[in-house]
Amino acid sequence: MDLLNGADMGFVIICAALVMLMVPGLALFYGGMVKSKNVLSITVQNYAALILISIQWIFIGYTLAFGSDVKGIIGGLDWSFLRNVGIVPNADYAATIPHLEFVVFQLMFAAITAAVISGSVAERMTFPAFLILIILWSTLVYDPIAHWVWGTNGWLKNLGVLDFAGGNPVEINSGVSGLIAAIVIGKRKRPSTEPHHIPMAILGGGLLWFGWFGFNAGSALSMNYIAVNAFVTTNTSAAAGAIAWVACEWILYKKPTALGIISGAIAGLVAITQGAGFVGPISSVFIGLVGGSLSFFAIAILKRKLGYDDALDAFGCHGVAGIWGSIATAIFASKSINPAGANGLIYGNFELLKAHLISTCATALYAAVVTFIILKVMSLIMNIRTTPNQEAEGLDVTLHGEEAYSGLNV
Repeated sequence: MDLLNGADMGFVIICAALVMLMVPGLALFYGGMVKSKNVLSITVQNYAALILISIQWIFIGYTLAFGSDVKGIIGGLDWSFLRNVGIVPNADYAATIPHLEFVVFQLMFAAITAAVISGSVAERMTFPAFLILIILWSTLVYDPIAHWVWGTNGWLKNLGVLDFAGGNPVEINSGVSGLIAAIVIGKRKRPSTEPHHIPMAILGGGLLWFGWFGFNAGSALSMNYIAVNAFVTTNTSAAAGAIAWVACEWILYKKPTALGIISGAIAGLVAITQGAGFVGPISSVFIGLVGGSLSFFAIAILKRKLGYDDALDAFGCHGVAGIWGSIATAIFASKSINPAGANGLIYGNFELLKAHLISTCATALYAAVVTFIILKVMSLIMNIRTTPNQEAEGLDVTLHGEEAYSGLNV
């Protein structure tokens, strides 16, 4: 037990709680952007992700993601139902905290990732279908990709991919999967880009920003300089993303919006996730600026031109900024920041960029194909989409028998 470090234990458990706070934050962010008649529906979906994954993770999710390696693709079943997981640290992942503490930290990552997908299918997916999708998707998509990148002998990890806090399994994965789900389920009957409660969305975005410090800094799994650097790069990239988004709005629409400010910050947070512990603060400025700009144009222009109905822009934000974050990490990573990492392209290392391009393509392709298969199989055995009448009346009343605002239906 003398390997345990009290400071590290306290730090990581607080960070796990911060990541958990991102789920209610996401519920508020998404809830403020949907129609008032669907705010409870999207909120319930977010909390359902946390609830279901809390069970799935300890039953089988954790062992599939981090268990003994099976050909670099998936973890074995040796830790299913948390067998042999306790206070003794696992040196392969976190040598100074209890193994069980590492489990709960990673649990919160799996939960928030599943919740992100709800934004793509908002206002038109049945609740039973969403519950089944979350369980299947987490087991068949999130867990394998997490093993590829973070698991001992995962094939992307062995390829040399640097992924500090989840650019591949969290951001690219959820964004691409959300896009596929939006396309398979189809457009809303009356798509609306008008949020019903902007202050709610801004509050949710602020909680996401706050929780992201646990997400990124906590991924150091120790209270050390790398955690501090990750905290600084996270905040810096968020600020740069907000600046870039508002600048784009100001140039194109002549007015900066409140929702645009927080949306840009979230795009910056997404962009820095993969490289937070591998790049320096100055690099994070550029990463955030580009991430905010790319997400803005993906949402304001690309979505309209291609015609898909990614209701709350999971792909435009998480997918697009996540892809940029993977590339940016391979460009700006520095061993002077993190000796356990690698130098990036600006230091003459093209091999890291090559590895990251492979990981980005592999993650996106696998997420797209398996998500498509899951939804198509589900559609053969159940209704995955609400009826036109349910959509018109609102999912809060028709699916949950409640109204967020009594007497108001817009």
